[in-house]
Amino acid sequence: VQLQASGGGLVQPGGSLRLSCAVGGRTFSDYVVGWFRQAPGKEREFVGAFRWSTNRPYYGGSDRERFSISKDSAKNTVYLQMNSLKPEDTAVYYCAGASRLIVSSMNNERNYRSWGQGTLVTVSS
Repeated sequence: VQLQASGGGLVQPGGSLRLSCAVGGRTFSDYVVGWFRQAPGKEREFVGAFRWSTNRPYYGGSDRERFSISKDSAKNTVYLQMNSLKPEDTAVYYCAGASRLIVSSMNNERNYRSWGQGTLVTVSS
């Protein structure tokens, strides 16, 4: 399975951005697409995930009110909509794929088998 993240760029504080993760190749019905981010000098952190079979998103940390994850089945693409962006959201954002993850395992990057190349989001005025 191949994943490709896109949609990053420069945005002003308070702005919005939508990232895309195109999923190619065979996926199982219980596939999970996760979103992670890594800020300069920091460890990679879990942003959220989306379970393919149930169309249900899961969110990590305190971003659930500003971020939302959705899927377009026709395009095999998972989106990360980010609103009210802050400078501390600046990071490289990655999407990753895994099969048959339970909810408590979704926030662990080691459980994801396939990774996209990452897309840079810079929040600055």
